[in-house]
Amino acid sequence: MTQLYWKVRAYLEANSKTASEFNNNIKLVNDGSGDYIHTWNVSGLAKPTDSQLTSADIQATKDENNHVVRKTRKEAYGDIGEQLDEIYNDIDAWKARIKSIKDANPKEE
Repeated sequence: MTQLYWKVRAYLEANSKTASEFNNNIKLVNDGSGDYIHTWNVSGLAKPTDSQLTSADIQATKDENNHVVRKTRKEAYGDIGEQLDEIYNDIDAWKARIKSIKDANPKEE
């Protein structure tokens, strides 16, 4: 269902809506035969067709991959308080550590 989420999100954003539209407006379901949109109550935007979702696939894949990268980076960065101590004590070491994390987890452009 993850991929459907990202396709719907890309469709929303391509139509000047935000991911916050998911809150109580969209429900995705998998009944064992595949993922589908169960509920669609987005004001001013029709439920996407299969072809519209397919056209959002490239952006959805990029968004999902970048989400994983951001999550991985966030875990690797560690606690913000510890980062601030590290910056105070040795900003060059902090910069090198953060750069190595970013280099190891590049985002898609």
